[in-house]
Amino acid sequence: MGAMSNGSSAELLANPERENELLVGIAQRALDQARAGGAEQAEVSVSSSLSREAGVRLGEIELLEEARDRGLRVTAYIGQCSGTASTGDLRPEVIDQCVERALAIARQTQRDRAAGLAPAELMAREFPDLDLWHPNDLELDQLAERAKLMEQAGREADSRISNSEGASVSSEASLSVYANTHGFLGSSRSTRHSQSCVLIAADEQGMQRDYDWDSARRFDALAAPEQTGLAAAERTLRRLGARRVPTGPVPVLFAREVARGLIGHLVSAVSGGNLYRRSSFLLDAAGQAILPAGISLVEHPRLPGGSGSSAFDADGVATRERALVNQGVLERYVLSAYSARRLGLETTANAGGVRNLVVEADRQPVDALIERVGTGLLVTEVMGQGVNLVNGDYSRGAAGFWIENGRIAWPVEEITIAGNLKAMLAGIVGVGDDIDTRHNLRTGALLIDRMTVAGQS
Repeated sequence: MGAMSNGSSAELLANPERENELLVGIAQRALDQARAGGAEQAEVSVSSSLSREAGVRLGEIELLEEARDRGLRVTAYIGQCSGTASTGDLRPEVIDQCVERALAIARQTQRDRAAGLAPAELMAREFPDLDLWHPNDLELDQLAERAKLMEQAGREADSRISNSEGASVSSEASLSVYANTHGFLGSSRSTRHSQSCVLIAADEQGMQRDYDWDSARRFDALAAPEQTGLAAAERTLRRLGARRVPTGPVPVLFAREVARGLIGHLVSAVSGGNLYRRSSFLLDAAGQAILPAGISLVEHPRLPGGSGSSAFDADGVATRERALVNQGVLERYVLSAYSARRLGLETTANAGGVRNLVVEADRQPVDALIERVGTGLLVTEVMGQGVNLVNGDYSRGAAGFWIENGRIAWPVEEITIAGNLKAMLAGIVGVGDDIDTRHNLRTGALLIDRMTVAGQS
């Protein structure tokens, strides 16, 4: 079991208000010390978290872990020079030492015209309850028992389930405070509960593995453990008998699990760091069509219970609902205060990334998309690092299912799919209605009109 430090776990769960007051006091102390030390501007992030996880394999407990962490990060600005220091020790004297290190670094670094806090007038002023805090003081043995039930249900589903890579259940609660010398102070608290099961099936043709999982803000909103175990078994069994496919250009349907990765590549390509470094295939693309006209990407940062919900970004800037892509046209970039200054633009309240980005389109059932494919490929897993954001080249190992006559014909493995991200995004001809709400990037399956599949010669 992992060691605990910096306070009891029961206090964080039972009395989060007291823990938050402690974090606020630490943040204020650090800001006062930074000002006294000569900082013209400063910002502080303080966090406190408790996580518990239990893992089992073949009915035996393999992991019991509890971690209690606190941390402080200070950034001081002196004449457009910045210095950052952090610590996990929140004793007063260590806080002061951390601030001194940040100030010392700022005095030694070169001037950066983009350095500094976000504009004061953009700071968040309203802090609605976003339904993110649902603590559940679950003991490790309770988590382990749930993991055992999940794995047992999967292993007993079919005689071909020959082995297991295990099942795990975790529960996390975290509090955070961000404050800066504009007078801004924002607090947030959130919980996350998760479970997963990975199984192995075997027949005369070989072995296959697959998994299922769930995640939610509320523990009682998780799928029943038996449901996750059975789903893992079903997903694993359907991969038995996998083979390769003919090489050539075909329509490719990305299951929602891998479709999310495509949207992630788009977001990375329009994010400030890649743009000011000139390392994106979507340089200077604002105002241009990058997706088909019927598809929009809309950010909902204050969505109740959302995976990425927050009233303010990592710079303290107020978040708001707005489109990233509107009817296929890229309306803006994904910018923090720093990256916006580097580009001569304004922050989009995206310090720390996008929050609850939803693919909005005329959605169709996945079976209808499979029928539209006719002959082609359903991709359920991608492997490897073959994505070049500079030029958009995309080539990855893949597994999934071959589609013939609009129906799934057989499982597929040991193939490669290739294309260019710009053409792939522009070539999306269908969006599934199976939106995955467990993620910060929310999309259903995506059908791309044509990619090159390399299988058997």
